[in-house]
Amino acid sequence: MSIRQVFKTFNTIFKTIIFFTFAESILFYLIKKFLKKSPLILFFVILFITSCVSKKDVVYFQPNSLEEDIQKVDMVQNYVPKLQSGDILSITVSSLSPEASAMFNPYLASQAASAVQNSQTNNLPPVSGYLIDDEGFITLPLVGKLKISGLTTKEATQTLTAQLDKYLQQPTVNVRILNFRISVLGEVTRPSVYTIPNEKITLPEALGLAGDLTIYGQRNNVLIVRETEGKREFSRIDLTKRDLFNSPYYYLHANDVIYVEATKSKVTSTDRTVQLAPIVLSGLSLLTVILINVFK
Repeated sequence: MSIRQVFKTFNTIFKTIIFFTFAESILFYLIKKFLKKSPLILFFVILFITSCVSKKDVVYFQPNSLEEDIQKVDMVQNYVPKLQSGDILSITVSSLSPEASAMFNPYLASQAASAVQNSQTNNLPPVSGYLIDDEGFITLPLVGKLKISGLTTKEATQTLTAQLDKYLQQPTVNVRILNFRISVLGEVTRPSVYTIPNEKITLPEALGLAGDLTIYGQRNNVLIVRETEGKREFSRIDLTKRDLFNSPYYYLHANDVIYVEATKSKVTSTDRTVQLAPIVLSGLSLLTVILINVFK
C-alpha cells in the first residue's frame, strides 16, 4: 500500500469519526431536550424509528381494497411439463411376462438406491435413468432410438406402450421425470436445490420448502429466472399482491431459479462502516470522559 493510499484511508477514518461524534452530540442534545419538555413525544419518536418495517411490506397476498378481501380468483391453467433434451426419465415396464419385461427395466435397482440416499441426505444423489439426448431421442432395448422430446409424460407413455406392444403381452408403462429441479436462493431460511417428485410445484410451495423468506427478504421483488426455448427470461414477482395467482410464474417449470433479494436494512447492517460505528462511538465516549477528568 502506498503512502498516498494510507493517507487517504486515515483521512476517511478521521472524517467518519468526526461525523459520528457530531451526530452523537446532536442526538444526546435532542434526547435531553425532549425529556425536559415532553417524555411522551420522545416515546412516540422511538416507537416510530423502531417500527420502520411496514405491515404492507411483509404480509402475503394482500387485496387491492377491503371490499376485495373475500374474492374468487380464476385458477391459472395447470402447468404440464414437456420432455426436453437433458431430462432423465424413469421408465418402468411391466407385462404378463416379468422375465420379458426385465430387459426394459435396467435402472430399477439404482433408482431405488438413489431414493434411499435422497431420504438420508440433503445432497443431490446421482440419478440413473433414460437420458434424452441433444436430438430428443432415448434408446430402448429392441425398440432402438425413439424421439420423445416435446411430449408430455402421458403422451410419452402412450407412445412407448404402442412400441412395446410388439414385444410384450399387454405392456404397462410408467414414465416419470427424475431431474425436475428448482433452485431457491437468497434471503430464505434454507436456500438449496430441490428435486420435485410429482413434477408440479407452485411458487408459494417452493418458498415453503425453503422455510419461507427471512424478515430481511424483499417480498415485493422476487426474481424468477426461467429457460424457454434456449433463452433466459427474468421476471419480478410481488408476493404481497394477489396478482401472483394469475401470473404465468405461479407454476414453476423445471430448472427455474428463485432469487429473493435482501432489503436495504440487511445490506446496511453488513456494511463494515456501520459495524464499526458503535465501536468508534464507544471509544470516543470513553476518550471524552478521560479528557474531562484529566482537565478538571
